[in-house]
Amino acid sequence: MKRPLLILCIVMLSAGCGKYLEKYPHNGVPRENITMEDAELLVTGMYNIAQYKPTFNGWALFDLIGGDIIRTGATNVNTARLMVEGAIDPDKSIVTTPWNGYFAGLYQINSVLEIIESMPDSQRRKEMLGTCHFFRGLYYYNLVTRWRNVPIIKGPGGENQVQAEEASVWEFVAEEFRKSYLLSADFSSKNYVSKEAASALLARTYLAMGRKGDAAALAEGLIDGQLFSLADFSSIFRGKTNAEEIFTFANLIQESSVNLSSYYYTKDSGVGGAYNFMPTAEAMNMYSESDMRKEVSVAMQGSNPVLNKYCGGDAGRDPIYIVRLAEMYLISAECLGLEGGGLERLNELRRFRGLEDVNPSDEEAFLDAVLQERRLELFGEGFRWYDLVRTGKYTSTVGVDAKYTVLPIPARELSLNGNLHQHLLWQAKNAI
Repeated sequence: MKRPLLILCIVMLSAGCGKYLEKYPHNGVPRENITMEDAELLVTGMYNIAQYKPTFNGWALFDLIGGDIIRTGATNVNTARLMVEGAIDPDKSIVTTPWNGYFAGLYQINSVLEIIESMPDSQRRKEMLGTCHFFRGLYYYNLVTRWRNVPIIKGPGGENQVQAEEASVWEFVAEEFRKSYLLSADFSSKNYVSKEAASALLARTYLAMGRKGDAAALAEGLIDGQLFSLADFSSIFRGKTNAEEIFTFANLIQESSVNLSSYYYTKDSGVGGAYNFMPTAEAMNMYSESDMRKEVSVAMQGSNPVLNKYCGGDAGRDPIYIVRLAEMYLISAECLGLEGGGLERLNELRRFRGLEDVNPSDEEAFLDAVLQERRLELFGEGFRWYDLVRTGKYTSTVGVDAKYTVLPIPARELSLNGNLHQHLLWQAKNAI
């Protein structure tokens, strides 16, 4: 008898509204009858949800509050500081929609993981489990970088979960990517989870955890391997074949509502756009004329400065870039340090992008050089805010209060779950 696939789709897609740290009903799936075909459909649905559930706010957040992007409109009041202070609040959508999206997506991932674990052992079953752990690691990386102390939910239910210590969440993220590495298939396409993608995100995680030796080793393994190589920006961000992308969401219009370019492009672009956000003058001017990344990263549309990496406009969709080989060069450089060989990795990337070598005088100046190169290389890809936060440079760079180095837990979640506690920096006496 054929299982009703509608039930399976409901498991994946019925995240619903309202309280996101609650238990959803998943007992309608007859697990003993799940076929490999059914499981494949669930995994496909998981890719779909992982793309759109975080929403535009989830994917763009670190750029929007990183100091290089401001709102369009009246320039006399539009500064990076005002952008941050106006956007980050326990009731604002830039905070609430990613929180809701991550936890809604996690319930689906956990449910699929439970179903696949109940299936007979096979190579494909292992690979699908690797995909589940990859996405759970990615979701929790996004959660811990934003909110630090969050509940660790490993099953389909999670009502009134308590928050874990930040260090425990980081360990969980690392463990998820380690599991994904052991279980996932070898690299076949940038649009599918692979061992190499898990390794790259584990390197990113170790960097954030301060495990520099481990991060550098993983990054160097990917740099020295035969699968990936640096590519020019016009190949990466204009849909051409390249060997630099390690994992990228295809983000097709048929399966995702996340339209990055509409927020950044103007209606005069030729493809349309709402033009909600624009680069600051400093960001527009940070690329030298010899920098091969300049034209693809920033541009002028009429008199309007735009972030130019996403060019689909109103009608199209652009890929969501999760990890590229260039990031591995920057991770290796930062972790090896000035005296440990990091300078050569940094300058190797710079030379490929058309720039001259830099020669910092000490480790502090070297870190500044790496951060600047990350700013140039990864502009618009969701890194800047956390790069400044994790290195202790955010408040002085953007000129905001320390509370903006962490996101507040949405007010509604606090009212629904008494086991959640607002971060100390955002508690009333400090949140001035």
